[in-house]
Amino acid sequence: MNAQTDADTPAHRYTATLAGEIERRWQDRWEADGTFEAPNPSGPWGEPGVAEQPKLMIQDMFPYPSGAGLHVGHPLPFISTDVYARYQRMRGKNVLYTQGFDAFGLPAEQHAVQTGQHPRKTTEDNIVNFTRQTRLLGLSHDPRRRIQTIDPGYYRWTQWIFLKIYDSWYDQRAGKARPVSELRAGLESGEIETRAGRPWSELTEDERREEIDGRRLAYRKDVPVNWAPGLGTVVANEEVTNEGLTERGDMPVFRRNLPQWMMRITDYADRLLDDLDRVEWTESIKLMQRNWIGRSHGASVRFPVEGAAPLEVFTTRPDTIFGATFMVVAPEHPLLVGAVPQAWPEGTKEAWTGGASTPREAVTAYQAQAARRSELDRQTDDKAKTGVFTGILATNPVTGQQVPVFTADYVLMGYGTGAIMAVPGEDPRDWAFAAAYDLPVVRTVQPPEGHDENTAYTGAGPLINSSNDRISLDGKEIEEAKAETIAFLEREGTGRGTVTYKLRDWLFSRQRYWGEPFPIVYDEQGNAHAVPDELLPVELPEVADYSPKTYAPDDAASMPESPLSRATDWVEVELDLGDGPKTYRRETDTMPNWAGSCWYELRYTDPDNTERFVDRGCEEYWMGPGRGAGEGVANDPGGVDLYVGGPEHAVLHLLYARFWHKVLFDLGEVSSEEPFRRLFIHGYVQAYAFRDGRGQPVPAAEVEEGVSADGTTASWTWQGQPVTREYGKMGKSLKNVVTPDEMARDYGADTFRVYEMSTGPLDQSRPWETHAIVGAHRFLQRLWRTVVDETTGEVRLADEMPLELQRELHRTIDGVTRDYDELGFNTAVAKLTSWVNSVTKAGAMTREAAEATVLLLAPLAPHVAEELWSRLGHEESLAHQPFPTADPALLVQESVTCVVQVQGKVRDRLEVSPDVSDEELEELARASERVRAALGDKQIRKVIVRAPKLVNIVAG
Repeated sequence: MNAQTDADTPAHRYTATLAGEIERRWQDRWEADGTFEAPNPSGPWGEPGVAEQPKLMIQDMFPYPSGAGLHVGHPLPFISTDVYARYQRMRGKNVLYTQGFDAFGLPAEQHAVQTGQHPRKTTEDNIVNFTRQTRLLGLSHDPRRRIQTIDPGYYRWTQWIFLKIYDSWYDQRAGKARPVSELRAGLESGEIETRAGRPWSELTEDERREEIDGRRLAYRKDVPVNWAPGLGTVVANEEVTNEGLTERGDMPVFRRNLPQWMMRITDYADRLLDDLDRVEWTESIKLMQRNWIGRSHGASVRFPVEGAAPLEVFTTRPDTIFGATFMVVAPEHPLLVGAVPQAWPEGTKEAWTGGASTPREAVTAYQAQAARRSELDRQTDDKAKTGVFTGILATNPVTGQQVPVFTADYVLMGYGTGAIMAVPGEDPRDWAFAAAYDLPVVRTVQPPEGHDENTAYTGAGPLINSSNDRISLDGKEIEEAKAETIAFLEREGTGRGTVTYKLRDWLFSRQRYWGEPFPIVYDEQGNAHAVPDELLPVELPEVADYSPKTYAPDDAASMPESPLSRATDWVEVELDLGDGPKTYRRETDTMPNWAGSCWYELRYTDPDNTERFVDRGCEEYWMGPGRGAGEGVANDPGGVDLYVGGPEHAVLHLLYARFWHKVLFDLGEVSSEEPFRRLFIHGYVQAYAFRDGRGQPVPAAEVEEGVSADGTTASWTWQGQPVTREYGKMGKSLKNVVTPDEMARDYGADTFRVYEMSTGPLDQSRPWETHAIVGAHRFLQRLWRTVVDETTGEVRLADEMPLELQRELHRTIDGVTRDYDELGFNTAVAKLTSWVNSVTKAGAMTREAAEATVLLLAPLAPHVAEELWSRLGHEESLAHQPFPTADPALLVQESVTCVVQVQGKVRDRLEVSPDVSDEELEELARASERVRAALGDKQIRKVIVRAPKLVNIVAG
């Protein structure tokens, strides 16, 4: 259905055509007048008195400007934050609300590889379209603050922050990051011990460099990565299928140790966990972060290995050490480099060797096999456990018995120490491995009666088989046994109580072109040096080929080659870094797309600053603790007052941004400890998709709805043929895309905004139904008609309004205010609709009521509200007009309707005082003639009273 009307339509009716004219006119005026430009407390946008003005910073998660543009699902969070921003301006707040673009990324680069068009051109074209679409919706962004991560003026500061992290180390004693210069001074003075165990003065220059570089928060290291020769790049774990192939192209993936830039986010694990208690986030999102960080308390235990360093493991169950009958190391474990013996030791079982004649042959073959499996696949519990004996024997430090050391791919190098003590009696994975390789099982916890003796037992119970002449755990419960085991290991010098984390250091390198260049150069010895601040930004060079170098898909020995490595004039650079001009080689990897989104909220507060990444006064005003939503909050960490986004970024983006922010706080660069004080996760707009008899999608817009032959259920047809309906993600492949452009054309942007906000609570997903948008359009038409004569265009208003309507208006003001405060926009729409229906039916809209109604509506439907406000005689915009307040005297209800039931059936309705007592209400109900007639000769057995709204009489 379309909101356009025929030639008989009154000249001044609110139609889609009129709505479009109104919307374009007000969008132009807002832009020309700078209506939504928020002043800063300092800098070029500074205004007197702003520092004392109450503020609110509202932000959507950084959007990526896709070439496909927006469909109607995308604006849901944008409209909701706009409604809230407009409301808070009317409440007297200085509101910072804008939107930029997370513009680096793989899609634009892939398009460049296919077409030869520069990623910048593709991205900027997409940004123009994205900006056009969001302007169409009337979003009240401050356009001066809009940023793009691809602008050199922006990524100059991304590079600067990287160098601040690179030039920092984490001082565990102080519990914070400090500049590397202070680390060097501490090493020189002897205040900080060297890891080499020798005085600083005795170390060589290379050893000193290793002491420093080995503690930097940003460092370069050989790490196991997913290398896809056929694509010529390293891929993330999430981009590898269970079959060990890339999601894009089905290319084989190999686990390789390659030099990569890393960030030592693990140093911040405790603070990232503990400070979750200080932010106002959804508990489910906090839980996701806690699980990702994965803090575990347990023990680090050293198992002696003949001819090699002890094999260290971390376990959360040190009490089970008597049941450790074998050990397992990851295929990438360094123990396998030099400790594998030449021959199989006595007692080696044939099943352990994988058919190899020597341990080295078995280990090498298994490592090649494991390199073809993704980490996700290796962690899948339903897979058969595989592995080989390494020929290495370790000694259980508690029992003194030798145990075989296997390598198996279900143990990952990135978790713990990359080695485990296997306790099959209490661990299902170890049980499965022991069963496959005929290894002994010793239970250390007594299973309850009825437990399947052929499975591991993971529950609670008293310890068994866990005593010798040095320690006795038998009969003790698990927690007590854990503590005693840790104390024993520490006395014996074979272990210690410790904490470990699932969180791993952040792999920060990408073998890509379209990303921020690292501000790092290398000397002839391969040592890394920071590019001086005055030479930032290091800009991306022009290249002829955006593709990384690819190899034969099975060429596991190949090495990545970034597109930047071929820009030889850029790679080789002459610099004077303090010891004369020399030739250096630039880093040719680029930063990941996460980099620019790690700090953009800070740049929003001061985007034009060329002297600093953010003015201190601006950051403290907009994000500092104790301001905005944090005013009066104990232990407030500061940050954005409201951050709205989807759950897909609930872990990595938020974790990375928090890490960068905490480093900047430690170094004294910002006053806030957290980037996002309050986080709200929105639901999604889902779309119906339709398939024909062949199972092929058909255009959803062309499907007609009807009912089945018996009239009981809905049915759908396309071109006269029946089709089936399903929920599907909105997209071209399912032919169910609806764009905001279409909705604005057919109904007006305000109608689209009202409908989108009315479809359900913001945190829940909801279906998109185009035909239902008509209801929102009719609501705005009804409101328009209460103020504007559709024939003449003149304002027409009543002189008086009945008292009951006045009461309803003020109840609406009160309810809508609370709804806006709580982001309950769907219920705000419902209350406004009910009010407009009432006043339309009564035909009694006064000027006072009209102005209040328009102001109530303004956050939801700002264009039509501005137009009505103007027609009511106001020259200025309503954007900063005070929001209506309810008169408490008119909120008091003079009477309420009480329903009286007899035997569960309604027999009468009584108008009573809201303050009526239970006793008074029962007496009134008993006195009702209708109730007495319904009772007849029956005796009243029970009366249930819920004053002031219900009386239920049970008789018999």
